[in-house]
Amino acid sequence: MKTLILSFLIFFFPFEFKKITFPSKDGLLITADVYESGNDKNPWILMCHQAGFSRGEYTEAGSVLKTKGFNCMAIDQRSGKSVNGVLNETAKRAKEKNLPTDYSDAEKDILAGIDYLYDKYKQPVILLGSSYSASFVLKIANGNQKVSKVIAFSPGEYIKGISFADAIKGLSKPVFVTSARAEAESVKELVKGVDQKKLVQFIPIHDGDHGSKVLWEKNQNFREYWGMLLKFLE
Repeated sequence: MKTLILSFLIFFFPFEFKKITFPSKDGLLITADVYESGNDKNPWILMCHQAGFSRGEYTEAGSVLKTKGFNCMAIDQRSGKSVNGVLNETAKRAKEKNLPTDYSDAEKDILAGIDYLYDKYKQPVILLGSSYSASFVLKIANGNQKVSKVIAFSPGEYIKGISFADAIKGLSKPVFVTSARAEAESVKELVKGVDQKKLVQFIPIHDGDHGSKVLWEKNQNFREYWGMLLKFLE
C-alpha cells in the first residue's frame, strides 16, 4: 500500500514551489526552492545537493515530502552546475564575483541555510545532504542546536584536509545514512563514531546508486529508499 501511495504522489502531484534568495555568510546570494506543506510550523528540511548539481536534485523529493507534512528548502550551493534542467544560480553568481567554488567553500552556504530557516521559523531544522554535502551536514550537525536530525546519502571522505570521521565523533542526534550497496562498508566506517542508538544505516538489497538520486522515480530502487526514509522521518 505504501508503494502504491508513493507512486501516486510522485505521478499526480505537481512540482509546485517558490524560488527565493537569501545571503550566505559572506553576502553571496543563495538561490533556493521552497516546498511548503501548508503549515510553516511543521518540520523544515534543508536539502543540499551533490557535486556538479543544483537545487534541481530535489524537485521530486521536495514535492513528495510536502505532501507528507514536511516543509523543504532546496538550496544551490556555490559549488555545482545544473541537474534536471535547473541551473545552479548561486554557483553562477560566485563565478561572476570571482569567489572560490570548491566543495569546502559551500559549507558556509549550508550554515546560512540553517540560520535562515531557524531564524524565520523558530525551530531546529532537519539537514539532508547528498555525496559531499552529506559529509558536511553530518559535520555541521554535531553539537549544533539548530539541527534536529540528519539524513545523509552517500557521505564519504571527499575533502582533502578534513577528516569527517573525526568531525562527527560524538554526534548524538537521530541520523539516517544510506548509499549504494557498494559504498555501504565505507559509510559504516565513516559513521562509527555516531551514537549507534540513534543511527539508522540502510543498505539496499540491490545495487542502489550514489547520492539522493536514489529518490528519483526513474531509479529502479526508489521505493525501497523512500520507504526507509519515510519510516525514519515519521
